[in-house]
Amino acid sequence: MAKIELEIPLDSIEKGLFLKIRAKASQSIFKVEDAEDFGEATFQIKEGYFYHYQFSNPSFYFENDEIIEKDPFVSYQGRITPNIYVGTLNIPVFHKETGEQIGAVSLEVQSSKTKYRNDYRFMLESITEHCTDLLMQVNSPVSQNFEPDFTKGSETLYQRFTFIKSVIDTEEFNEAVHRIITSPNSAWCRISEETDIRNIGKLKNYHVRQFLTRSQRTHLGESHSLYSKGLSSLPARIHSDLKTETVDTAENRFIKHALQSFLKLCNDIKTAVKQGTRIDKEVTATIEKLEQHLHHTFFAEISRAQILKLNSPILQRKEGYREVLKAWLMFDLAARLVWKGGEDVYSSGKKDIATLYEYWLFFTLLDVLKELFEISPKDLEDLIKPTNDHLSLQLAMGEKRSIRGIFDQGIRKLRVNFSFNRTFSNNGDHPAPGSWTKSMRPDYTLSFWPAGISEEMAEKEELIVHIHFDAKYKIDNLVQIIDQDQDLNKEKKEQIQGTYKNVDLLKMHAYKDAIRRTGGAYILYPGTETSERKGFHEILPGLGAFPVRPSRTNSGIEDLKSFIVRVIDHFLNRASQREHLAFRIFDIHNTDPEELKEPLPEAYGSNRSFIPSDINVLVGYYKGDNHLKWIKNKKYYNIRIDDRKGAIPLTASELSAKYLLLHTKTEELSGRLYKITGNGPKVFSKEKMVQEGYPTKNSYLIFEVEEDNSPEFQKVKWDFRSLEKFEGPNPFTVTLTELMNRVV
Repeated sequence: MAKIELEIPLDSIEKGLFLKIRAKASQSIFKVEDAEDFGEATFQIKEGYFYHYQFSNPSFYFENDEIIEKDPFVSYQGRITPNIYVGTLNIPVFHKETGEQIGAVSLEVQSSKTKYRNDYRFMLESITEHCTDLLMQVNSPVSQNFEPDFTKGSETLYQRFTFIKSVIDTEEFNEAVHRIITSPNSAWCRISEETDIRNIGKLKNYHVRQFLTRSQRTHLGESHSLYSKGLSSLPARIHSDLKTETVDTAENRFIKHALQSFLKLCNDIKTAVKQGTRIDKEVTATIEKLEQHLHHTFFAEISRAQILKLNSPILQRKEGYREVLKAWLMFDLAARLVWKGGEDVYSSGKKDIATLYEYWLFFTLLDVLKELFEISPKDLEDLIKPTNDHLSLQLAMGEKRSIRGIFDQGIRKLRVNFSFNRTFSNNGDHPAPGSWTKSMRPDYTLSFWPAGISEEMAEKEELIVHIHFDAKYKIDNLVQIIDQDQDLNKEKKEQIQGTYKNVDLLKMHAYKDAIRRTGGAYILYPGTETSERKGFHEILPGLGAFPVRPSRTNSGIEDLKSFIVRVIDHFLNRASQREHLAFRIFDIHNTDPEELKEPLPEAYGSNRSFIPSDINVLVGYYKGDNHLKWIKNKKYYNIRIDDRKGAIPLTASELSAKYLLLHTKTEELSGRLYKITGNGPKVFSKEKMVQEGYPTKNSYLIFEVEEDNSPEFQKVKWDFRSLEKFEGPNPFTVTLTELMNRVV
């Protein structure tokens, strides 16, 4: 029942002592009656709220830490601020006179998620399942069998037990055992019993042998048919085999062995832990459930297993049996699995479900990628490594883990790298990979580049694309991060107060804008709504959020999978805008930057493509006044196309020229700038040239021109002779940037 105030009795510290906790918000403080069934503290508060506390006796107090803020004037009261902490909060209690700790108060900090308990258990079970699958791969390097030793590694004890509990303390497991008990596998067997010889029907060889060997015999008369055969007496009773149905089968012996193994390990853990602790309570509850199963009369008929027939069709296919077999295989792994990253999840009873969500998403994303790409088996095998006495899951916060793959459907072959905790460092200027501001570490990164080149070359030539994902378990819905109607004044106030909601969205912008060659950045959260924002017309670049919920049947992962499929399809389009943009970036940054501060026409409207470094200027020679007059009248400029002096090489620069600068032999400077019009140069035959009033015996390449009246080019002269390519009357091209740097 929800309250606004609770009194927690502390008689174990001092009789009559209690701690009063008052909430500032209703529905944020509780006494939960079934808490112990879930290994939780009875008195519970919620994350993200503030609570005032006060001891009934001024002689007791809490020390200041990241959660406790003691009143500076009254030591026995203060404020509890759990922030985003979730799990059991054990707060040491100190005595004022001695200053020593004399006890502790346990509070459970509830997650704001209503399905917190189910999510936590499901994700642990799912991670264990994935680890089991990895171990069972054909190429897995793990072949040893380890016997769990719970006298070692006490720091991982709760972690190991939580793995185990997630396997056997589930509704699925309990239902499986119930199915076995109510509909067990059985077999027909023969039992031998002594019976009256007169009750024997059809005689068999072993019956006949007993006619000669059994004692307590009855004499036959001479008239008996057997007497004439030399048999003068018969035994009164002989042994005979009867068929009967039994449940004492190899499969049922395995089920009993599995339950006994679970129980033994839980008892070992209970012996190793301190009585009354959280883990002691949880393991006791699990032991009680296992004992309840084993005390059923069904198991009294079943003998001890001598051999485990794990390849039995009954174990692998029959309902109930297959679930227990799966649990046993997972349990075997869970009992010896040590996970370095688990310290973030289990330490001091803390249930860091947000961190657990990140680990669970790693495996969930990996499942999707294994469907879409050819994943390197070695990278999968390296996720779990054997040591001397346990198995180590190679996942930990802050430590990079990469899974490589290939996409090849004939059209284009791509390399794929799926990274967990990859750091993009500020390690140099373009084209170096990484961030160009501060170092950044997205939770997950998908990198794509063409097969056949290294990742380093792909970075250098702008051929790689990174797509980042961040896990945000705390987000309930998209309104928290993408609020289109947000009051900007209110937003500013939230920033000042530290309650700003859109910080996660801004982080995605930071990934996209700061990490070089990023094509998109997306939030993964356990909600229901999908949001995609395209930077331009195509799927990349983009920002957004995808819902991925801890659920076996309705996780929402299909939306994310569909997105990745569309990204792959985007990479198959060799004419995409992103592909063009990537080349332009490479081309621009592949040369040293130029400087141009002379007046030029502005690039807008029909002149939007006016980029001086991309505009070629044809520097051409005219022979004299008559030639210049012909050029002005006809609006043509002619260049020889043979191999004699004055001809022009037909390269892309000349053919794409946009301006013409004319000069003659007697000039040191020239101000005669023309625009080249039309759709490119034309070839005029000698007959056509004569018709146009230009007597000649040669064919010419003709550029259509007109005078340029741009005010920026009026009264401007250029020192064309200082250009590097200048060779007298021979025509050549330069960029407009080069030419403008020769303005005098």
